[in-house]
Amino acid sequence: MTAVKQIEASARTQVGKGAARAVRRQGQTPAVIYGAGEAPQAIALNANQTRLMIYGGHFLTTLFEISVDGKKERVIPRDYQLDPVKDFPIHVDFLRVAAGQTIKVMVPVHVVGQDACPGLKNGGTLQIIEHAVEIDVAPENIPEALDISVAGLDIGASVHADAIKLPEGATLTIGTDATLVTIVPPMAAEVDETAEATEEAEPAAEAKPKE
Repeated sequence: MTAVKQIEASARTQVGKGAARAVRRQGQTPAVIYGAGEAPQAIALNANQTRLMIYGGHFLTTLFEISVDGKKERVIPRDYQLDPVKDFPIHVDFLRVAAGQTIKVMVPVHVVGQDACPGLKNGGTLQIIEHAVEIDVAPENIPEALDISVAGLDIGASVHADAIKLPEGATLTIGTDATLVTIVPPMAAEVDETAEATEEAEPAAEAKPKE
């Protein structure tokens, strides 16, 4: 389950593109906190720390407690923008999280059990249909990933959303019959190449030297 991380921020009195550029020149990242029926609050974060948090993974499924000039807000990131050339963060949106609230988040799907999958051992290929699924969950129960197993599956078999073990109180926002992964047969070209190689090898094996 997701852990609550602590970060420091400062309030911004000026908003707009010009003000945001000025914040970035000071080594900070402009951001905003919104939601929970309160007015949006413009803040500034340490740019280096923000970059590390984003590239550290699971940023959009991590709960943060932001201290803004001494006042603490529990939030979750909802979006961020990166500079298209230098890839550093230029803005972050945070959603306030109230007690008892559930939120919708995209959670990565991790496939396990490949070593025990007959379909893969017999030449099949793992085809991932959904790399992440959306769930409605209490913020404190957000998982880092959802595991689905392909152990025991043969070629042509699939795993559907109803096979996911969800955190307590969480629900899927997609149908439980949605296909997540499937074991597809070998490509026709691969089958043909294998057959041709076998056919070419057989005459060579039958050939005998002249006496």
